[in-house]
Amino acid sequence: MFRLLRLAIFTTFAFIAGILTERSNAQTLCQDNNGQWVNRMCLGSEMPND
Repeated sequence: MFRLLRLAIFTTFAFIAGILTERSNAQTLCQDNNGQWVNRMCLGSEMPND
């Protein structure tokens, strides 16, 4: 039972770390393309919406 609980906890931490990393990368890419990061959105950038 402990192994299953530990797996769920580690999976949750990995998922949250992935989300935070992706947000950071999106913000950096936005700023590199002369955009403004406002309310978790990139404004005024020429970056494609991939």
